[in-house]
Amino acid sequence: MQLFADKKSIVRKIWGKSDTILFIFAGASAEFACNKAVDWLYFTGKLPSDPLGRLFSTVRYARMIVFASEDDAHEAIDSLRQIHSAVEQNRGAVIPDWAYRDVLFMLIYYSIAAYELLEKKLTDEEKEEVYNVFYRVGIRMGLKELPLTYIDWLPVRESHLMENLQKSDYTADLFKQYKKHLGAMRFTVLLEGQKLVVPNIVKELLDFNDFSLLTPVVPLYKVSRLMKMDWLLKSILLPSDYKDQINELDVHAD
Repeated sequence: MQLFADKKSIVRKIWGKSDTILFIFAGASAEFACNKAVDWLYFTGKLPSDPLGRLFSTVRYARMIVFASEDDAHEAIDSLRQIHSAVEQNRGAVIPDWAYRDVLFMLIYYSIAAYELLEKKLTDEEKEEVYNVFYRVGIRMGLKELPLTYIDWLPVRESHLMENLQKSDYTADLFKQYKKHLGAMRFTVLLEGQKLVVPNIVKELLDFNDFSLLTPVVPLYKVSRLMKMDWLLKSILLPSDYKDQINELDVHAD
């Protein structure tokens, strides 16, 4: 059976740990709030009404692809495209190709940023592997103008950041919804976590400073994982309604 991502792929390590995944979506939740195409998620109403539920729905799709056979991964990607096509038909408009690329680029960027924050720096080869896996996701979705390699992608990513981000009323409302669903304390943790992984342009748009309260906490958290005590921190910081779903994210950690 041909796997979509090889068993030894760094992508499986990245997407096999709940804390890494949570940082991926902490960063993506900040950046996407600034994306010029965020109105599409307001059209369906799913993101503002249940941002955490939307998070886990997206996580399930991404992990389904990363850990699946090639055939099953293709089926999941095709299903994802069909869902978006249905939304386009309902709205009578087409999601721009650059918006699809932006989401794909976020998965690439934050996969690397989150892993390097919590684990170790990736080699050039490992970064290329991360890019290649998501490149194949994009190709299957029919996206155009995708760079062939990670090195070629870097300037394109920067260009997308400069052209496709803005602070809007949607940005403010999304952060309001994050706070509503997380509570004040957890929302503060989210903001401090976002500071650790988002690129500078996102920091500027969101008026983030360069200092994060979590900077001194990250080394302690790494120690807690070695001592198998990270579950205690997660139980304090994460909403109880989602603890089981969060714990399930560690199934593929090995």
